[in-house]
Amino acid sequence: MKGLSVTLCVAILGLASVSLALKARYDNYHVFQVQPNTVEQLEFIKQLDGSRDSYIFLDAVHYLNSKINVVVAPHRVPDFVNALEKHSVTYELVDTNAQAQLEDDIVANPNRRSDDYGWEEYHELDDTYNWLHSLENKYPGVVSVFKAGHSYEGRDILGVKVTYGPGKKGIFLEGGMHAREWIGPATTTYILNQLLTSTDKEVRMIAESFDWYVVPHANPDGYVYTHTTDRLWRKTRTPYEGDCFGADPNRNWGFHWNEIGATDKPCSDTYAGPYAFSEIETKTLAEYIANELKGKIFLYVSFHSYSQLLLFPYGHTNELPPNYDDLKRVFDAAVSAISVRYGTKYTGGNIYDAIYPAAGASVDWAYGEQDVKYAFCYELRPSSLGLWTGFKLPADKIIPTGEETLDSLLAMIKEAGITHFL
Repeated sequence: MKGLSVTLCVAILGLASVSLALKARYDNYHVFQVQPNTVEQLEFIKQLDGSRDSYIFLDAVHYLNSKINVVVAPHRVPDFVNALEKHSVTYELVDTNAQAQLEDDIVANPNRRSDDYGWEEYHELDDTYNWLHSLENKYPGVVSVFKAGHSYEGRDILGVKVTYGPGKKGIFLEGGMHAREWIGPATTTYILNQLLTSTDKEVRMIAESFDWYVVPHANPDGYVYTHTTDRLWRKTRTPYEGDCFGADPNRNWGFHWNEIGATDKPCSDTYAGPYAFSEIETKTLAEYIANELKGKIFLYVSFHSYSQLLLFPYGHTNELPPNYDDLKRVFDAAVSAISVRYGTKYTGGNIYDAIYPAAGASVDWAYGEQDVKYAFCYELRPSSLGLWTGFKLPADKIIPTGEETLDSLLAMIKEAGITHFL
């Protein structure tokens, strides 16, 4: 038995070492900020995006004179620099060891109880799902867990409905569309918790005046992958040609799909997929919204990061939406409110002009296909100024981000006309 125990321990340690070895690390990966200043340079950078997995583009490649952060594998650094210089592309080396900036703000705890769930750290998917189920037991008749869809790897896309009575208009909160943007799910769950526990009279008013549909993880496979394998993973996990996996779920929705702001390269982080709703995650989530919530949703809000922007339709064109004046009025109130508590400055506007062209996003689909009058996307903290590690917002910023975002959401709902529904 003793020999067997030793053998078993060795086997377990061996499996653990294999598991650790499989997790992507970015030791000695270099981070460059490149800035294309001519059309030819921009086209060259676009060709690099998705050309090989040795280059990870952290910013979209759309505009001249914009800074684009690229993580480059050590063995590719000389070739990358030579190519930039050959095309006279302006660049700056901002980091020589990306791994040092990517250590996780998470404490893995397989025995975590649902009542241990908090916002001082980032949580793994199962922790959040267990917490959602615990809410159903803690708030019977108010909270119900629903399945909003499923993933390629067979995970559920779980949501929670919060209701304090029948006959109310709905608000839909969606987080986690992009896997590496951990602050999105954290903010979504923070707001959900406040809807249930806050004693603030204004929070209680909006909590009890609407039906809330809250989906923290719209891309569960990708989120799990950021914990187990690659912290910088953005897409779904559907296998495509060669060694490429996943499509960008926020370019995959069936509203002006792949018209602009995405690529046909399966290895690119902005791959739109082979066709609209090719990703089972977007397809099943859209079907849930269309079949179960058609005509019920008053406001659709998607949480992403980073840049400190508030965005509204459209992403496929700079043509302003029909109710632009209403959207802009609500936008102004929400942006003003988010700055009050901590002085955090947001800007934004219509997606196409405020950030970049991006067809096939969930908020555009909600607005354009489901007739949701108010559809917004928060690009949460931090701002993009001088940063490349914006996806790695420190865990001690989760609560401040949640607090100021809830302030903004309160202002948004008031300005959109909450009294009409009371």
